[in-house]
Order: sequence, then structure tokens, then C-alpha cells
Amino acid sequence: MFEVNADLHLHGLYSGGVSKNMLPRVIGEQAPLKGLNLVGTGDILNKRWIELVKRDLKPGTDGILEHPNGTKFILQTEVEDNRRVHHLVLIPSFSKVEELREKFRKHTNLDTDGRPRVHLNGEEIAEICIESGCLIGPAHAFTPWTALFKEYNSLDGCYGKYNKKIYFLELGLSADTNMADRIKDLHRLTFLSNSDAHSPWPNKMGREFNRLRVKELSFKEIQRALKRENGRKTVLNTGFNPKEGKYHKTRCINCLLFFELQDADKYNWKCPNCGKPIKKGVYDRIAELADLDEGKHPEHRPPYIHTIPLSEIISLSLGMKNVYSIKVQTKWEDFVKKFGNEIKILIETDITELMKLDEKIAEMIKAFRDNKIDYVPGGGGVYGKILPPGKKPKIEYYKFKQKSLSDF
Repeated sequence: MFEVNADLHLHGLYSGGVSKNMLPRVIGEQAPLKGLNLVGTGDILNKRWIELVKRDLKPGTDGILEHPNGTKFILQTEVEDNRRVHHLVLIPSFSKVEELREKFRKHTNLDTDGRPRVHLNGEEIAEICIESGCLIGPAHAFTPWTALFKEYNSLDGCYGKYNKKIYFLELGLSADTNMADRIKDLHRLTFLSNSDAHSPWPNKMGREFNRLRVKELSFKEIQRALKRENGRKTVLNTGFNPKEGKYHKTRCINCLLFFELQDADKYNWKCPNCGKPIKKGVYDRIAELADLDEGKHPEHRPPYIHTIPLSEIISLSLGMKNVYSIKVQTKWEDFVKKFGNEIKILIETDITELMKLDEKIAEMIKAFRDNKIDYVPGGGGVYGKILPPGKKPKIEYYKFKQKSLSDF
């Protein structure tokens, strides 16, 4: 048995809002710099993307593809159903990709956007995927636009008779295991922390990843790990502090005022300040669904480590806003050249060793490891803001005011 760092949800350049650099060749080149051994191909039902994947990658063992530098890829896509719920699908072979294309093309055009909208419900999509030997589960399960728990109150409501054949749930950037394990119905599932990256650079790809214990890198072994069979399993989830996610708190999508759930409801989810929609945050949605006051982890649940992308830590240390500036990127390269990859730097390398290269940046890494960094929480589609150690967030909540007679 050995352990691999895996990010199982990416997108290619043919999906909306995705970088033109999101190519199989570039993804494979960047993954080792992050510290990833296995990544999803992204968008593998799209014909143009299939051509690029076959051009840049070579076949490996049991459905796993390989980049010339050794980075492994698993066939993967994300599909949207007829209620705008997104599903993550892992596929065992190119023959099964073609089988899915044949079945889905009756219900959508697969070759326009990389992330197809299929005119079927979640149960019907699950049936097609499971009959084709694929793994399927909810993508970013709690986010307020395109997630299962935006539309349903349970897995069963979405997947129906295939509910028990759903083995994983993707948490999304605005949730972690402490939050999701407040819902007893989810305790049987393996939780995945994937990046859903639209860019190949290490502040996006691998910003959330899973560490899997397997015997070899093959589809069957990944399947066993997600089902937790014969010692194969997820041994670590790593990702954002949920406060950094774009939908953690309930917030106006325009003026970005925060709202308590009851106040947003009183205003019928229209911001009284600017008139734009208020989006329910993942924190509040989980509170609605929860049957536990706090997360109670089942025995199989691995630790969840909160991390911050290294370029964000460097920019915070240097007092710079642009993570892509030459100064920040030069420092990032210095760290990666010395210590191997970003994941090692963030969670494994001894702080005293990091101090020898840059004391200020090392101290910032130690601060987030010690949970001494706070955030202005994200919401309404805006990422949370990381604050320097010791600085407390100022959060402006709209306060509902009962009208008096003078208001009429």
C-alpha cells in the first residue's frame, strides 16, 4: 500500500470561465509542483477535449492515463442535470466514455460546453453512470447555485433508488468535514475535497486535495478507496478553511452585506440595501439540514487540514495583493525548488527548515498551521479575505428593523 495526493475534479478550457492554459499538457506539468500524483482529466465527455487528452497523455493501467513526466490522470467529468444540480463522475475507460456519450447525446449536445447540461434528473443520470460502471456523487454539494442541497434536503431526494450506490460526496470550498458531519445521513459517505480548478496554477489546482491509500494507481483501486474496501481509503482531506470559500456565509451578491438567516427570509431574499438577491450561505444551509449541534465524525473519517495556497501566504507576508506578481512568484519558485512541492511546504516540512529560507513567510505558514489566521468570511460569490495573524475581522450584518407607524 502507498499514499497518493489526488485532485479528482478539474475543468478543461472548453468549459465556461476556464483559463486557456487549462490543457492536459499544462495540467500534467503543474501537478508535481503542487505535489499532486493523480488528477482528474476534466470534461472527458466533450469531443474536442477527448482529442486533446489523447494527444497529450498516454494510456496507463486500468483506465489511468499518464503525462510524459509521470503525472497520472483519471477519466472524469462533471454534468449538470435538469434541476441545475452538478454531479462528479469518474469513468473506468475510454470505451465507457463512448458508452456514456452514446447514452447522454440523446438528452443534450455534449460538444458545446465542456460541462454539459443533461436533460435528465439526478436519478436518471445516476442510473446511466452506474450501469456503465462509473462512480458518481454530488459535486460541491452545498453551494447555493448548482448543488444537490440547494435543490434537495437529502441524497435520496436526488438519487432515488440509486442512493445506496453513491459512495462519495464532494464538500466544495465553503464546507469541511466538521460542518458536513453535522448531518447523520452523510456519515456513511467518503468525503472528497477537490479543487474544481479552472486554472492549472498551484493556487487553484490542488487548493483542495485528497490523500488516498491504494495498492496501485488504477480505476479499481481508486474505486476501492472511495468505497473503503480492504484497507484502501481516504486518509486525509485538505483544503480551504470554509470561511475562505465564496459561499460560506449568507450575503448579498451585489453590495456584499451579510445577513442572518432569519433576516434574509424576512426580506424574501432581496437585499433591502440594493434590491439584489441574497444568496444563502453553506454555513446556514448545513445548519438547516443538521441533526447534530456539531460535527461528530464516524470512525472512518480522516483528518481535515485547512491550508492556504502558498502564493497567497507569500503575498500576505510581503503585503502585496497580486499573487501573480514577479516578486511573489520568484519567492514561490525559491520555496518549491528547495523543498520539492507546495503540499510538502504547507503541511509537512519542519518550520525551522522553512525559516532558513524566509523567516517571515515561515512564520505565516506556522500561523495557519496553528489556526491563528482569521478571515472575513466569503459569501455571495466572493472569496473570503485572509487576515494577518492577530487581526480580527469586521463583519457588517444587516439588521432587520420592524417598521414603526412613522414609516407608513
